[in-house]
Amino acid sequence: MLAAHGRAEAAGGAMPACIVRPEQTEGPYFVEERLNRSDIRLDPATGKAAAGVPLSVTFKTSRVSGGRCTPLAGAHVDVWHCDALGAYSDVRDPRGSTVGQKFLRGFQTTDAAGLARFTTIYPGWYEGRAVHIHFKVRTDVAPRGREFTSQIYFDDAVTDAVHRQDPYAARGQRRVRNGRDGLFAHGGDQLLLTVAEDGRGYAGTFEVGLQLA
Repeated sequence: MLAAHGRAEAAGGAMPACIVRPEQTEGPYFVEERLNRSDIRLDPATGKAAAGVPLSVTFKTSRVSGGRCTPLAGAHVDVWHCDALGAYSDVRDPRGSTVGQKFLRGFQTTDAAGLARFTTIYPGWYEGRAVHIHFKVRTDVAPRGREFTSQIYFDDAVTDAVHRQDPYAARGQRRVRNGRDGLFAHGGDQLLLTVAEDGRGYAGTFEVGLQLA
């Protein structure tokens, strides 16, 4: 387990000093797909892209030591989340099976500046949870590696605006906002991703620093 620091902010802003951030559960839907790709919208089997409002998320990872943050190159960042109608790929759950499909999953290795960039869609919702994206940062995917797992959340007002659009609107009104989510209650306010409008969609940067010692 790693101690983590950081904060989220809109794309284009200056990066702030690191602050402490909570780890949160991996949840039941992580699958070790080993899909090395930046654009996670496509299902490799069909070439079909998940429908939804475009979202660009940049992770800025740092090594925290002596009160300073320096870029963490070579870290393995996994991202996974549900589609516009609340379904995860490659799983079986009460809503049905998506086994064999691999939309909205993937990983990137951080570059020399500690950056990993993903193109995806704004997530939908499902019963019992606020809107979120799962992520995992690993120094190595082998058993000897260190890892930090948590979730990213969004401002409810932005989510409301997105979910009034198709295809989200077909799912109906979501039942759980941030304030009623049991996991968000444990540090979710430190895991909010502030996004800015970016063409037809949104973009944001999430900074996370890891204490590896």
